[in-house]
Amino acid sequence: MTTASPALAPAGPTAPRRTWTADLPVLAVAVVWGGSYLAAKGITTTHTVIAVLVLRFALVLPVLVATGWQRLRVLTPAQLRGAGLLGGVLGGIFLLETYGVVHTSATNAGLIISLTMIFTPLAEAALRREAPPAAFLGAAAVSVAGVVLLTQGGGFTAPGLGDLLILGAALARTLHVLLMARIKSVQDADSLSLTTVQLGGAVLVFAVLAAVPGTGDTPWAAAADFGPAEWAGLVFLSVFCTLFAFFVQMWAVRRTSPSRVSLLLGTEPLWAAAAGIAIGGEHLGVTGFAGAALVLAGTAWGRRAAG
Repeated sequence: MTTASPALAPAGPTAPRRTWTADLPVLAVAVVWGGSYLAAKGITTTHTVIAVLVLRFALVLPVLVATGWQRLRVLTPAQLRGAGLLGGVLGGIFLLETYGVVHTSATNAGLIISLTMIFTPLAEAALRREAPPAAFLGAAAVSVAGVVLLTQGGGFTAPGLGDLLILGAALARTLHVLLMARIKSVQDADSLSLTTVQLGGAVLVFAVLAAVPGTGDTPWAAAADFGPAEWAGLVFLSVFCTLFAFFVQMWAVRRTSPSRVSLLLGTEPLWAAAAGIAIGGEHLGVTGFAGAALVLAGTAWGRRAAG
């Protein structure tokens, strides 16, 4: 799919349509990420975090390389370095997030990771040395309040190591989104090629850690213990929650803004709750449904405020 350049983009009624074409794929990413909690719980233990991450990312790399080999060959050294840097940050996000989820409750994880939608506009404003729009901050506050209500069914516990790791993952997500928008060397490069290099960089991080003694089961040992259900979960995490998700992020952040992308991705806890109800048999009370409504309202308000 192609879009007009900013200089040639038509004004008037076409603009909202062009915005929605970028927003809907990002919202789809939030949906599959919401479903990733159930999938990850089915295949990951404290001893298989790194092994599962290696398998999750390595599963799609051969297909990506074979499909985009000709475009990969024309990437410049600067583009390779930029994508490699993004891959390193991506690896850090998943390490922090996965270990954090293992060591804290899903309630705390869902609440803390949603702070990305506060961190990103604040970071953007700091880089521009200007105050963020009050309407956007208000919308983000409404969304976070919704997440608080949405996740109170399990009770909020005192912060611990896992909570701090999830907080680090939220900060790393913010850095990742900002870097995608600001590394000049990757701005005009092919998105599929950049995604391939980025995922390859993340796999390299995980593979190095997997080779360190004492970091848990090897990828081969973990894979040998998988049954059909575990492999189905791994394919879902690899293809939809990894390949599709980060390709869409790199595509969308060039057409809207980092704050807009982060706000839409901030609905992830809502979709996690929906997956838990529909698939996992979980239940939401009146407070949870009120929180879901606030998340949706805050996201809609924030979309307009972000422009």
